[in-house]
This record gives sequence, C-alpha cells and structure tokens, in this order.
Amino acid sequence: MRMKSSVVSQSVFFDIAKRPLRVFSKIAGRIVLAGAIAVLALSAPANANPKYAGIVVDAKTGKVLYGEDADELRYPASLTKMMTLYLTFEALEAGRISKSTPVPFSKNASAEPPSKLGVRAGRSITVEQAILSLVTRSANDAATALGELLGGSEQRFARMMTNKARALGMTRTTYRNANGLPNTEQKTTARDQARLGLALRQHFPQYYDYFSTRSFRFGKQTIGNHNRLLGNVRGVDGIKTGYTRASGFNLVTSAQLDGRSIIAVVLGGTSGGSRDAQMRKLVAKYMPAASRRGGGNLIAQAPIAEPPAAPVAAVAQAEVQSAAAPVAVASAAMNLPNTGPVPDFRYNGENSKPVEMAYAATKPASDNPVLSGKIAPNTLEAQSAKLAAQPADADVDTQITNSVAAKAEAQPEAEAQPEGWVIQIGATPDKAQAMTLLGNAKEKGGKALRNATPFTVAFSNGGGQLYRARFGGFDDQDKAVNACKALKKKGFACWASQQ
Repeated sequence: MRMKSSVVSQSVFFDIAKRPLRVFSKIAGRIVLAGAIAVLALSAPANANPKYAGIVVDAKTGKVLYGEDADELRYPASLTKMMTLYLTFEALEAGRISKSTPVPFSKNASAEPPSKLGVRAGRSITVEQAILSLVTRSANDAATALGELLGGSEQRFARMMTNKARALGMTRTTYRNANGLPNTEQKTTARDQARLGLALRQHFPQYYDYFSTRSFRFGKQTIGNHNRLLGNVRGVDGIKTGYTRASGFNLVTSAQLDGRSIIAVVLGGTSGGSRDAQMRKLVAKYMPAASRRGGGNLIAQAPIAEPPAAPVAAVAQAEVQSAAAPVAVASAAMNLPNTGPVPDFRYNGENSKPVEMAYAATKPASDNPVLSGKIAPNTLEAQSAKLAAQPADADVDTQITNSVAAKAEAQPEAEAQPEGWVIQIGATPDKAQAMTLLGNAKEKGGKALRNATPFTVAFSNGGGQLYRARFGGFDDQDKAVNACKALKKKGFACWASQQ
C-alpha cells in the first residue's frame, strides 16, 4: 500500500470588497497552483525516482505517519553499519569487549575501498575509535575490522547480522558484509531500517549519543560527520547516511523536539542534496503530527539467537552466546504501518536505559568526558574469579537470599520471577556467586533497593549454564532506572527492562 503525502497551502489574506472580480480570480488561481506544486514537491521522489522509498514512524506510539514503497527491497549501502554498530554495542554492554579493546586490521580490512581510515594491515585502533569512524566518516575498513573481531570472519559476522535482523523483526533484510559495499544479495527496506533505528535508540541509549558526533580527532586528522542535518535541523540527533551507485543516497534520521519523537528513512535519493531536502520536508511535516504521549513497551523480549554452527574464535562464540539479558524483538502482533517497535523516551535530556547490561565497574573506558563510562571485567571468567575469591556467604543478607535459594533448590527450573520492571547487575556461571553479587548490591544500593526482591534466572550458554543476577519489584520504569543510577554510583553497572 502506498501512502501519498500532502501539505497544507498557506492562507492568503485580501480584501474582497476593494478588489475587482478579475483580480480575485487571478489570486485564487495562483493559490490553487501553489497548493498543487506544494503537494507534488513532497511526493515527487516516488514519481520521479524508481529507487526512492521512505517512511516516518512516531517513535512513541509506533504509528506510521508516512510511507512510500516502505516494503520494497533496496540496497542499504552504509546504513549496513547501523547493524555493525548494534552488534558492537551489544558486545560492549555484555562486557565481552571494552571501548579500549584493540581492533586489529587484517589485509582484508585494510584493502577495503574508501571511505576509510587507511589503517595498515597488522595495526589496530580501539573499539571506540572504530565506532566514531563508522558514525562520522563511515569507514569501510574499520567496519570490516570490527566484523572480523566480533565474528571471527566477516562472512560469519554477516550471518550474525542477518540473524539479529530477524530477531528485531527486520523480515526483509539480508546482510553479506559489515560495511555496505556493493553486493547484490545485501538488501533491506525502509521499514526495516526504521525498526533498526528504533532498536538502536531503545536498546542502547547509553551509546546512542555516538550518532550525534559532529567530528573526532584521529591522529592528525579531524574527521567530520557525513550527516549534514546534524546541527542544521532542529531536533535531529542522528543516525546514519549511506551511498553507493546502486543504492542512491540513503539516510536514517532520528529527531526529538518539544516532547515529540520520530524516526524517518529516505532511500534512493538522486543526490545528497535532494535526499537531505526530502528529509527536511519529512521532519518539518510529520514532527508536529507525532504524539507527545506514548512510550509504551511495544517490543516483546526473546533470547539472543543461536550462533551459526561454523567454528570460530572464542570472541565470536561469545558474541552470540551472550550472558546479557534477552534482546528485544518486534512483537508478532505488530505489523507496521499500523504499529511498530517503539523506544521509551529519554528523561528530560538524559538518556534513559530501558535495557542495559552490567558488571561491576572498574575503570573508565574513554578519556572523552562525554563518552567515557565505567567498564567491568571484560569476561564472565574475570567476574567469576573476583566473586570466587569471596566466601559464598560474605556480605550476603541471609534474610534476603534464603527464600530465593530455597525455592531454587526445590524447583531449580521453575523459580518464581517478579513481574513488571526489573534490573540486572550481572551474570555468573554459579548461582551462589550471583546471589553474592546481589547481596553486595543490596547492601550498597540503599533506599533504591529497600523493597527490591533479588532473584536469579538460569539460562543455557553453549554447553554450560549461567545465572543472571536481578532485582524485581519496581512499580515503574522511573524507580528501576533510579535504582540503576544508585548502583552505578557505587561501582556497579546496571540495566533495567520490563519483565
């Protein structure tokens, strides 16, 4: 179904009594002509350009405000890097990598064509530098290097990307590489890219500000952002541009203004200027139509997808066999354009964290005061070793933990779990260690955890089992987020989600 947009022609004031009928007729004719031109201006991309597709989604209600060939297959070009970044953020949040982890450049990565950083084979950059290079210069070599780091090979990473796309409800997207360079099998739709934009905002608000980066220093270079709408259109705060000859000029935009929030996608622009002009029109027209209400939890949760069967490096195996909480996916009941995945709004200019992963923090991951954050031990093994050094009952309030432990012994596979909002502070290979972590957090969390209920959730991790350490009993999102803030001040990382 194709939804055509229109604009409201502006009013013209005139005094009928003082003008002849001939003058009135001329003015009326001009008004009609101006209105027709205005209508054509916004719908022209679809009529004049067969590559064009677009969509605008209200990010608080999931309502599609505009759609033009939103389900037609297109080439994503560098919008592909949005998924590369999604999986990078997922690995960061799970503690499998840190912002300072080296990203080595293979011959394959170094040989990628521009846009690129130009890092020589055998050398490396940090994860944070790779992230910044993707959101600004859209560096193909850095994207490939990240894919090889996280997936063991770019081909396997592409399979991970496609699996994640399916988990997010991106039913028509297929990935074949990490950077978006031409591949006839790598395709997507405007609707799928809107879903991915929403998912990035909702699942990783703690990293989303990267997409607002205007420039960053790399060696002697100052690298600027390709997104010309940043700083030039009120409310626009990211996300990503893309271009190949086959795809045309692509852009996914997030905008928030006066309590309203939208995600807009333009695919197949004939030039960077025409693409940007179309996006400006979409933001100007549909931002006022977006709702100030909403922000409900419209994305169901499901476990992280199983990895492809191919043997790979340990870091790649960890990527898909996560100790993190379940990743949100689009509910089967939702079928855009009627509704869609919707991120929770950010709190008064501060990023909310509807989904976060946590390990006890140890050191800043960046020298940048805006981007820096505390990072935990990089692996479950490191966390486990730290906990194993403590007696099993050390610093644990037995009154807090006994009821949960007893229930787990009686019914190890059916432990009762609180409903509503919960927070997670880690995952360990031993339940006693998870309860120890919860006990320590309870003691240090103060009033924010006074009425919280500690519990664990067992899940399979390859051939073994892990235990997520969680607190439940929060009446609403604000209380869960405030509890996370209190724990972070005490050196814990933390994420909140709705059970």
